[in-house]
Amino acid sequence: MEYKKTSIEGVYVIEPRVFNDTRGYFFEAWKKDDFQAHIGSVDFIQDNESKSSFGVLRGLHYQKGEYSQAKLVRVIRGRVLDVAVDLRRSSATFGQHVMVELSDENKRQFFIPRGFAHGFLVLSDEAVFTYKVDNVYAPQAEAGVRWNDPALGIEWPIDPEKVLTSDKDLRQPLLKDAELFD
Repeated sequence: MEYKKTSIEGVYVIEPRVFNDTRGYFFEAWKKDDFQAHIGSVDFIQDNESKSSFGVLRGLHYQKGEYSQAKLVRVIRGRVLDVAVDLRRSSATFGQHVMVELSDENKRQFFIPRGFAHGFLVLSDEAVFTYKVDNVYAPQAEAGVRWNDPALGIEWPIDPEKVLTSDKDLRQPLLKDAELFD
């Protein structure tokens, strides 16, 4: 696997070595020793999966305090635009984001450390999205930032009128009003 640093410290795009032949393909999706050698020790404790249709935007979500989560995400079917926003006030890249396309074709993975909001927009007819997390979901600690906050400068590639999101995500605060990380 190739671990590519992004413009924000701690956020990585991971490209696996894919072996194709007439039967199909094979690749290692995650290997603990390899991951630790490039990124560090992350104790993933749970795998999650979601299925969404074109235009669905999930995010920008995070959990606060002791329930903060690191995530390793990828797409099993379809194509999404995945975004991580730095919410660490003490960071030189506070408020900045990294955006990467993940698909069943490119098989990229995206590592997002604790201290970031995360979200994705489905670009294909349907997408199956999977992710490892290093902490349990805690409803009392969930938080978010509005996906279309102009202060974030995220250029989503579809008409905002065509974005499908939850009522909860429509009510998320702007970055300036959000509960952030120190």
